[in-house]
Amino acid sequence: MKARKIKEHIYWMGSVDWDNRLFDSLIPLPDGTSYNAYLIEGSEKTVLIDTVDPPMAREFMSQLEGIHKIDYIVSQHAEQDHSGTILQVLEKYPEAKLISTAKAKGMLIDLLKIPEDFFITVEDGETLFLGDKTLKFIYTPWVHWPETMVTYLKEDKILFSCDFFGSHIATADLFVTDEGRVYEAAKRYFAEIMMPFRGTIKKNLDKLAPYEINMIAPGHGQLFQRPKFIIDAYRNWTEGVPVNKVVLPHVSMHESTQQMVDHFIAALVARDVRVEPFNLVVTDIGKLAMALVDAATIVIGTPTVLAGPHPYAAYAAFLANALRPNAKFLSIIGSYGWGGKTVDTLAGMIPNLKVEVLDPVLCKGVPTDNVFQALDGLAASIAAKHKERNFL
Repeated sequence: MKARKIKEHIYWMGSVDWDNRLFDSLIPLPDGTSYNAYLIEGSEKTVLIDTVDPPMAREFMSQLEGIHKIDYIVSQHAEQDHSGTILQVLEKYPEAKLISTAKAKGMLIDLLKIPEDFFITVEDGETLFLGDKTLKFIYTPWVHWPETMVTYLKEDKILFSCDFFGSHIATADLFVTDEGRVYEAAKRYFAEIMMPFRGTIKKNLDKLAPYEINMIAPGHGQLFQRPKFIIDAYRNWTEGVPVNKVVLPHVSMHESTQQMVDHFIAALVARDVRVEPFNLVVTDIGKLAMALVDAATIVIGTPTVLAGPHPYAAYAAFLANALRPNAKFLSIIGSYGWGGKTVDTLAGMIPNLKVEVLDPVLCKGVPTDNVFQALDGLAASIAAKHKERNFL
């Protein structure tokens, strides 16, 4: 794909990765992704903002063939999907200087072995004049790494946001055309990499509030010509009260736990509690992460394997602990054959969650009427607690 004009003297560059289905060897990409870089031609200086993932370097470098000079490369984030082609660009434009935060400088040297004499470090709020255009660099730490910044183009009121406000979508559309589709992709993106940093993201949203922003140009996904759409979504995800929802990751080996899960789902629905079950054998972990963004309660369903939880259930607990959702309650349901420490093991895996742990429901072998009654009691307790908190 060739470079694409955003506005006069401002261009999108990069690559659309139509076929990638796994990001960082971890995150599912059902819709592919894009790697976005931006070229700004001022009357006196030309700037490239970010680069692309190294496997996309050939396409990206071909887009630069007609560009005779680049004065500055801005690296907003040191992670290689944005920084990985910087060395190749510096080889093509050896007179260019690399602009980053001081913290990013050390990380870029460590990750890419970029020679130190290429760097110019900027302070929070520092400006760069390109002649008729002015860039302002705004520190946004922990979105989602400690060294990150965004770049504001004053005259055109464009925010180049890198991972902030991004979404993994491969599309031929340069700008957002389907807000419903982008909302889901952006929520997945937020859930998978941003959710643990809700507090710092909220501070960075507040920091950006005074700026008049007419367009957001992220590092992944389409550009926002209606920035309020994605800013409001981030406000909701970082500040929003949990909703009347139970997320139920579960796995079963010989149907005992599955019978408990089926009964528990029905018991929750009968009490007007929304439930989203995830069979961990087939679950897209991105969907699970999305569900955790606004869930009030997490209940893990697991059989006992070698005296502890099933590894898939342990992974779900590990994921929840790492992502740090704003859930308020947690419980465990499941079965065992002769004994074990499933509850203790899972409880020990979630120190980051500030939750009230509700009494678990475990059964030996196939569930009995008493077990089903206990599941009804757990569902009733969850419904009552959600009502007390006014979770809607």
